[in-house]
Amino acid sequence: MTKDASTRPGPVAEPGWISREFAREALTLGQVLWGSPERGVLIGIWAALIVVIGATAYGQIALNAWNQPFYDALARRDSEGFAHQLGVFAVIAGALLVLNVAQTWLNQMSRVELRRRLTRDLFSQWLAPKRAFLLAGAGDIGVNPDQRVHEDARHLSELTTDLGVGLLQAALLLVCFIGVLWGLSKGVTLHFWDKSVVIPGYMVWSALFYAGAASLASWLVGRPLVGLNAEHYARESDMRFALVHVNEHSEGVAVYRGEAEEEQKLGRTFDRLLVVLRDLVRATTNLSWVTAGYGWFTIVAPIVVAAPAFFSGDLTLGGLLMSAGAFTQVQQSLRWFVDNAGAIADWRATLHRVGAFRLALLEVDKIGETTSRIEFGEAASERLVLDELQVSLPTGSVRLSERHVEAPRGARILIVGAARSGKTCLFRAIAGLWPWGSGRIELPLPARVMFMPKRPFIPDGDLRQILAYPGPPDAFQDEQLLAALTRLGLGYLGPDLHRSARWDQELTHEEQLGLAFARLLLHKPDWVVVDEAIEAISPERRDLIFEALADELPSTSLIAIGGPHADASHYNRILRLVFDPKGPRLASIGEKPGAK
Repeated sequence: MTKDASTRPGPVAEPGWISREFAREALTLGQVLWGSPERGVLIGIWAALIVVIGATAYGQIALNAWNQPFYDALARRDSEGFAHQLGVFAVIAGALLVLNVAQTWLNQMSRVELRRRLTRDLFSQWLAPKRAFLLAGAGDIGVNPDQRVHEDARHLSELTTDLGVGLLQAALLLVCFIGVLWGLSKGVTLHFWDKSVVIPGYMVWSALFYAGAASLASWLVGRPLVGLNAEHYARESDMRFALVHVNEHSEGVAVYRGEAEEEQKLGRTFDRLLVVLRDLVRATTNLSWVTAGYGWFTIVAPIVVAAPAFFSGDLTLGGLLMSAGAFTQVQQSLRWFVDNAGAIADWRATLHRVGAFRLALLEVDKIGETTSRIEFGEAASERLVLDELQVSLPTGSVRLSERHVEAPRGARILIVGAARSGKTCLFRAIAGLWPWGSGRIELPLPARVMFMPKRPFIPDGDLRQILAYPGPPDAFQDEQLLAALTRLGLGYLGPDLHRSARWDQELTHEEQLGLAFARLLLHKPDWVVVDEAIEAISPERRDLIFEALADELPSTSLIAIGGPHADASHYNRILRLVFDPKGPRLASIGEKPGAK
C-alpha cells in the first residue's frame, strides 16, 4: 500500500556490484533459468545466437578486408577492379543481411523465453501455500508485488537479452579485429622530429587506452543511475497503485465528495515520482556528456591514430581506411560499456528488484522463526480440537476462555472478542496461516473444512465460477447453483449465472457474503470457520443462512468469530477471547501486525 506523505521518502539504497547481495541476486536468476525443465529451448536459442554472432563477426572481418582492394581500385581508377569489388560487396552484404535478420529473431525469442521462465517461476514462488499472505506483512518487499512480477520481470528479461547479446558480439568482434589491427600496426614506423620509433601494435594500445579512459569515466558518472532507477521503479509502482485504488473506489469517492482530497493525494504521490524523475534527468544528462563526447571524437579518432603511418608512406589510402575500420571495430567493442552504461545501471536496479523479491519469497517462511510455533495435527476423531491454544501477536498474545475446546459434528460455537483483540489472527491460526504461538490445533481432513474470512474472495469470471470456486465451473449443475442462490435470497442473480463481470464491484458487500455462503451450501463441508462475516449480514439474511444450515447441513459444525455484540441466539456454546498484552509476542513479522 502506498504511503501518503508530502515529504519525499528516503532514497533507495544503491544496490552494490561487488557484493554478496549482487551474487545472491544473480545466482537466483541463474537458478530460475537453469532449473527449468524446458531449459533446452533456451540453450538452443543461445547456441544459435552464438553461431550467428560468430558468423557475423567473420562477415565483418571480410567486409573490413574488402575496404583495401576497393579503395585501392578507386585510387588506380581501375573500373574493372571496381566493378569486381562491388560484386564481392553484394555477396558479403547479402550474407550479413540474412545474419542480421536471424539475430533479430533469435534476440526476440530469447526475450520471450526468458520472460516466460522468470514470470512463471515468480508465479510459482509467490503463490506457494501461504507465501503471498506472509509476504504482504513482511515490510517494504511485500508492497505492490504485481509490479515486480509483471513489469520488472519483463524489463529484466529484455535487458538481460539485449546486454548479453551485445556483450557477446562485442567480445567476438574484439577478438577478431584486435588481431587484424595488430597486424596492420606491424612494421609501421612513427617519426618524432629526427627520431623514428616502432611501437608493436601501437594502434591496439591506442584503442585500449582510448576506450578504457571513456569506460572509467562512464562508470564514475553513471554509477548513481543504479540507485535512482531502483527508486524510480518503486515510485512508479506507488503511482500506479494509487491510480488503481481511486478507480476501484470511484463510487465511494463520489458519494463522499472526496475528489479534491484524492486529487491532492495523487498529486503528492506524483510529486514524489517527479523528484526522482528530475534526479534521473540530471544523472542521465551528466552521463551524456561522456557518451556523446566520446561518440563525436570517435568520428576522427581512427584516422588520427592511423595518420602517422599513412603520411610516412607505410600505408596506402586503402590500407588507411582498412586500419581505420579495424580500429573502429576494436574501439566499438571496447566502448560497449560506455554505450550501455545507462542500460547496465538499469539492469542492475531491475535485477535487484526481481532478485530481492524472489529471495524474499524463498525466505518468507523464516518470518517469526524465533517465536514458538503452534502444533498442527489431524484430528483422530470426528471433531475439531483447540488444545491450550495461545496465539502470539506483535502486541501480546490471545487465548480462549477455555483451555481445551472440541467442536463435534453439528456444533454451533461463537467466539467473541473486543476490537483489536486478535480475532482475525485466531481465525488465521485455525486456518494454518498464522503459526506463531503455542498449543495444538487438530483439524479433520482438510477437504472437509472450509474457512470464510470477513472479506469474501470473489474471483474473476462468471457466477458459476465464483460459486464453484475452488472447484471447476462445471462441478455443479445450473439447477443446483440457482437453488443455493434462491435459498439465501439471491435468486435474482440466476439469469446472470453465465455472465462474466467485475462482481466485486457490481455486488454489495452483503451480496458478496451471500455468494460465499451459497458456495458453502454447494460444497457441503463438515466444519466451517467464519471470521466476522456473519455479523456483516442483515438479520433477515442471517436467519436464512441458519435455516439453510439447519435444513441442508445439520451435521456441519460452525465456529464463528465475532465482536462483543454478536448475535448469540443461533449458537449452543459461547467462548471468549482473552487478550494478554504481556504474553509471548511475535517480534519479527514486519510492519503489518495483522491483529485488529
